[in-house]
Amino acid sequence: MSGTMQDRRDANRVPLILAVEVVEADSGTRLTGRTSDVSRTGCYIDTLNPTPTGTVVRVKFNHNGQELDLLARIVYVSPRLGMGVRFDESISPDQLAILDRWLS
Repeated sequence: MSGTMQDRRDANRVPLILAVEVVEADSGTRLTGRTSDVSRTGCYIDTLNPTPTGTVVRVKFNHNGQELDLLARIVYVSPRLGMGVRFDESISPDQLAILDRWLS
């Protein structure tokens, strides 16, 4: 093994900056940030105070006056930099259509 991390993403990420609000499902704790890249299955959120790995959250996106609210889980954290988020598999076709428009 070469010592480099293997990219385990199953969808291409697109550089896309979106304003986001992240709300912890259990506690209701809120934080704001912005994405640096987004895919159909997740995103990276730049924030100084990332939520711990494994936390279930709602990610509320706002782009060009359109909102998208997705259930997700924090899959990794970069302290004082941000966090990787994986969207829940229950994204509706309407939500996926919005996401696809943003990614195109």
